Amino acid sequence: MNLTKLNNLQKTVLVIAGSDPSGGAGIQADLKTLTSFGVYGMTAITALTEQNTNGVFDILEIPIEFVVKQINCCLSDINANAVKIGMLHSADLISAVLEALVNNNIVSNKKVNIVLDPVMVAKGGHKLLKENAIDALKNFIKVAQPILTPNIPEAEILTGIKINNLKDMKNVGKEIINLGASHVILKGGHMKVRIMTDLLINSSEIHSIETSKIITNHTHGTGCTMASALSASLAKSIDIRHSFEIAHKYVNNAIKTNPKFGSGNGPINHCFNINGFMN
Repeated sequence: MNLTKLNNLQKTVLVIAGSDPSGGAGIQADLKTLTSFGVYGMTAITALTEQNTNGVFDILEIPIEFVVKQINCCLSDINANAVKIGMLHSADLISAVLEALVNNNIVSNKKVNIVLDPVMVAKGGHKLLKENAIDALKNFIKVAQPILTPNIPEAEILTGIKINNLKDMKNVGKEIINLGASHVILKGGHMKVRIMTDLLINSSEIHSIETSKIITNHTHGTGCTMASALSASLAKSIDIRHSFEIAHKYVNNAIKTNPKFGSGNGPINHCFNINGFMN
């Protein structure tokens, strides 16, 4: 990437997600990722969190009506070429965000991809989605037909099916397609294997990317980052398969070059591809 790209922002992504004050995940990771792709990011913040690399300690939910105001304010002024959704902590919030996207003609606009990262549990184990919100999430998937980017535990919760191997991943991915998702990117990072597999699944095809698993504690925010990298490429009208490949490579390199910050699950390096601009 070169400086000219960053001076020529033409595509936009609206991020609807929670805040991570430590900067590794949430909207902070999203905005850094979008910027590194030369895409303009907007945000509607759903929650403030007390968290760092050692875990999530508290959550302050933003009033639902104010989340909706943020969405409406952005979309009524600056069009979104893609929408990336992260932490939606309750059934009422999920329903309100869906209604806002319908009212702003995002759901009906086939040129605007909705990327839904179904954030449910933080790496430290803190629940980020209330248990009674699963049905609302499934309804969101049915109506909005998003591109879904679950990890293995999230896919298991959505389908009620345990994943033990690659065959299970493929079957569960198909089950999520049956819920209404247009595509599923099922991430295999939780599998205890030497070669990790991520899958891109739609109603008729399955594409896979295999990489050697990187042994590190510095993977905080990889799910947020993957979904935002995907959204950035889709906003630029890059097809879903190539967007998947680009996002996968970006996250892999960001993990490899992580800054080794924090005493727990540390962040990755969102800016590895723009280092040196200020030198």
